[in-house]
Amino acid sequence: MAVKSNALKMAMAGTLAISLTACGSAGSNTADSGNKSQATAAATAAATTDVKKAENITITFQNIYPDPTDPKNGMMKKIVNDYQTKNPNIKIELDSLNTDQQKLKLKTQAASKEVPDITIVNPSAQMKPFVDAGLFAPLNDMVQQNGLKDTFQSGILDWYTFNNNIYALPDGNNIAVVYYNKDLFSQAGVEVPKTFEDMVAAVKTLKSKGIQPMAIGEKDTWTGSFLFMNVLLRTNNGPGFLNDVVSGKKTFADPAFTDAVSSFQDLIQAGAFQDGATSFDYNAGENLFKTGKAAMYFMGSWATGGIETSSVNGKVGVFKFPTVKGKGNPDEFMLAPGSAFAISANSKHLKETKDFLNYFMLNFPKEAFAVKGAVGIAQKVDGDFKAAGYSDMAMQVLDLFKSVKGGDLAFDNTMNPGTAQGHLTSIQNLFVQKKDAAEVAKEHQTAYDTNNKK
Repeated sequence: MAVKSNALKMAMAGTLAISLTACGSAGSNTADSGNKSQATAAATAAATTDVKKAENITITFQNIYPDPTDPKNGMMKKIVNDYQTKNPNIKIELDSLNTDQQKLKLKTQAASKEVPDITIVNPSAQMKPFVDAGLFAPLNDMVQQNGLKDTFQSGILDWYTFNNNIYALPDGNNIAVVYYNKDLFSQAGVEVPKTFEDMVAAVKTLKSKGIQPMAIGEKDTWTGSFLFMNVLLRTNNGPGFLNDVVSGKKTFADPAFTDAVSSFQDLIQAGAFQDGATSFDYNAGENLFKTGKAAMYFMGSWATGGIETSSVNGKVGVFKFPTVKGKGNPDEFMLAPGSAFAISANSKHLKETKDFLNYFMLNFPKEAFAVKGAVGIAQKVDGDFKAAGYSDMAMQVLDLFKSVKGGDLAFDNTMNPGTAQGHLTSIQNLFVQKKDAAEVAKEHQTAYDTNNKK
């Protein structure tokens, strides 16, 4: 796999803005207008005949934008409708699912080699089994069309590249932050926490005031894992814990891991999360925060757009995940090269599918910017965010990108699927019952050893 070790750090720390070129109309020359009119009429007639003769094609577009309140949902539908208008013989059939539903469905589809024309994958370790099975089409030729490759931030495509072939195009390049409701903080008399211990204390105070401290959608197991991994990033005093496990330098019994488990459970036991958190999916959990029913929400910066168009817009601030037991650097973030669009190697309409995805990605930055969903996308954006009406919260998030000094990827983007599933189940169980940290470490080590036999 061609991955540059510093690529994502550079992309995160770098400038987000570059180019969405405004298109102007060229003036027309009226010379020889009669001849040109006849030629145009003939060409139009020929084109109309070609359209009538063109094969009617349906392209299935699996995606993770099911929430109609998410700006990316409307943006996606606009691009799809525009493309269908330009290509009346092509129908784009949307299969919109939440993240965990989509992952499960793709596994079933992959097992029967019936991957949809376009599907969603996550970078690095999560993609590799699908690539190894030959399920995805290389996209090198497609990204060269119309300058598409140059629209992506430097280094981001490396996370989706294997043996010099690009197999997917990402929608995001994000960092994890803590969103907080300023009004609810004020009502409870709590300040933005400077340490994790301050955060636990704030949770207890908010709870005592009858305010739900934090929201999470832990039915989608990656959400709790994402938060836990940020705790581990701190207790390990920096990134690389999982890489050290893989290289044999550490095991899950290491104090950095058990300290992270203990601290994470302190947050849960303090009453941070809503009752029945494991029955709330991602959208339901996020909506608790977006409707003003929770004071804090830990999530990737991709959530900014949805929050900005919700009822709490104007009341929300953000802060970096703090130190844990005096360890860690708040300028090191959980890094999230985004979910990405891959094309089935067995698509019956490979040429047309590539043409549509090329069109979709070329228009993605412009349309995302227009619906205030451009914070944390993987492509370069040119535009004055403030002048376009982006909130102070969005501007805060953009400023945080400038302070990134590195970080870690999510567990399931680092470990193989079997080990990752063991981890996700183990962490989800902590929301239901308190467990000894050493036992949680043993669960992880067993999952790792079982799925990494020599």
